Amino acid sequence: MALGTGYEADARRGERWFARWAVRAARLLVMLPPRRIEWTLRQLHRGSRPASFEDAERWRRRVVEVSPDAAGRFGCLTRSVATTLLSRRYGAWTTWCVGVRTELPFAAHAWVEADGKLVGEAGDMTTFSRLIAVGPQTNVGEDVY
Repeated sequence: MALGTGYEADARRGERWFARWAVRAARLLVMLPPRRIEWTLRQLHRGSRPASFEDAERWRRRVVEVSPDAAGRFGCLTRSVATTLLSRRYGAWTTWCVGVRTELPFAAHAWVEADGKLVGEAGDMTTFSRLIAVGPQTNVGEDVY
């Protein structure tokens, strides 16, 4: 057994517990109107540091591990809010974004960013434009990459 293995397992177990908590809280938050979600996240964002991309990826993976719903195609809002709440638990903040595709077919989507990069998003996001963004440095109305 390598040194630190037990500690790392305990840390993962702790992160999974907090991820479950974040998913439960996110499920409640996403029932609110978008502006109320934005307001709540802005309140929680105060005093946090920007999240690193590596941390944000790990937190997103934890959320997806504990919630099949959040991992699914229509789970983007819950997944993004839960990832953001989990980042706040560790004193950091991912940039939470909601936007729409600017080309046909129309689609709405929610995602998180860290270090100026999309976290865990597959597919072409260049056709999306941000409508709401809560983070350290956010520009609403800009195209996404």
